[in-house]
Amino acid sequence: QVQLVESGGGLVQAGGSLGLSCVASGTIFSGNAMGWFRQAPGKQRRLVAAITGNGSPSYEHSVKDRFTISRDNAKNMVYLQMNSLSPEDSGVYFCNLLPDQVNWGKGTQVTVSS
Repeated sequence: QVQLVESGGGLVQAGGSLGLSCVASGTIFSGNAMGWFRQAPGKQRRLVAAITGNGSPSYEHSVKDRFTISRDNAKNMVYLQMNSLSPEDSGVYFCNLLPDQVNWGKGTQVTVSS
């Protein structure tokens, strides 16, 4: 069973940066596309960044040019570097497989103060 553990969140001022990490157990990781999702309070979880198994990234328009997704297949890790953060980026961030998700981890809280 795949397990996902996110880390790296915290409190940061607007304009600051944070780096998130996700470790995935299970041998399916290297072949799967992965994504970072954000769930803001009272809103649905949404995909903000994705990366294919061979490392091609894509981004939701609001984070493009500010966020960078990457992965290390040897370590079963996926990362999200977030720069120029704004309060609208606040929420709980989750990683998961794409296109079909597996069991969700606990996520990591990102809070951006204005």
